[in-house]
Amino acid sequence: MAVTLKQAAKIGGYVIKQKLLGRKKFALTLMLEPLFRCNLACSGCGKIQHPVEVLRRHLTPEECFKAVDECGAPVVAIPGGEPLLHPQIEEIVKGLLARKKFVYLCTNALRLEQSLDKFTPSEYLSFSVHLDGLKPAHDKAVARDGVFEIAVSAIKAAKARGFRVTTNTTIFNDAKADEVQAFFDFATEQLGVDGMMISPGYPYEKAPDQEHFLHAAQTKALFREIFAPYTKGNKKWNFNASPLFLDFLMGEKDYDCTPWGMPSYSLFGWQRPCYLLGEGYAKSYQELLDDTDWSKYGHKSGNPKCTDCMVHCGFEPTAADDSMRLGNIWRSMTTVLGRN
Repeated sequence: MAVTLKQAAKIGGYVIKQKLLGRKKFALTLMLEPLFRCNLACSGCGKIQHPVEVLRRHLTPEECFKAVDECGAPVVAIPGGEPLLHPQIEEIVKGLLARKKFVYLCTNALRLEQSLDKFTPSEYLSFSVHLDGLKPAHDKAVARDGVFEIAVSAIKAAKARGFRVTTNTTIFNDAKADEVQAFFDFATEQLGVDGMMISPGYPYEKAPDQEHFLHAAQTKALFREIFAPYTKGNKKWNFNASPLFLDFLMGEKDYDCTPWGMPSYSLFGWQRPCYLLGEGYAKSYQELLDDTDWSKYGHKSGNPKCTDCMVHCGFEPTAADDSMRLGNIWRSMTTVLGRN
């Protein structure tokens, strides 16, 4: 399922170890960006706005492994760009699996079906397919007709060959709760995905479309409506997220951001302060931790760039840490057990 017992146990053990060592800041998931190049031009993404000379470059496998070993995170998400455009993506994934990392290879699925022979099914590997809803919503979000059908075909092909597949959905302010719920039903019942990750959109400074991102109050109201059948027990949707993060999206938890928990490494180094804001780069993960003024970021900071952010890369690590508190452990455990 979305988070297996093995993954939950490994992450839980890792968090306990960090706390016993007295570490207050540590990485849970590394956002490893081996390239920015993509075969889509989604209106809500600012990654492909880099100059052409940057888009032509990519990290080597050795550079990827060094970053993974340096931060020590048990989970590695590989976004982009489109990772399947990387000429050595199979070598990168193989090296991460050899390190027993839980790998989520994020993809728009345009090249997924033809790339399946490059990989071997593993409990440590999941294809995280970008789907922003059913056909009308998704094709609008990616600015190209027909992408939804290609992604659905690729998901079915991957599942048929024994691969784990999750979906990654960004919600914008024009989303309708009933349409999102219909998408969850489709992904669960017809595609049989192993989990769904969901997050409100954040206004990338370079994104072409700045009009459809959610403000915090909108996010809470919309997600309360979307999750209503789930919280009432009428739906058995399987989310690739902490139940406490879902509570946060509905406004039932008041968390602040812990961006060091999901750091981003790319061609430029370790991005300050997070995957979403580009305010300089550090040469090492330790430098990122030590030399970043974290008081300038998060809801409590008053930074206007952070005011409306409720994105998973900042708040899922907070929720994961909170799940280790005595009062929340049982809920987290029963959620995982219910998925397996």
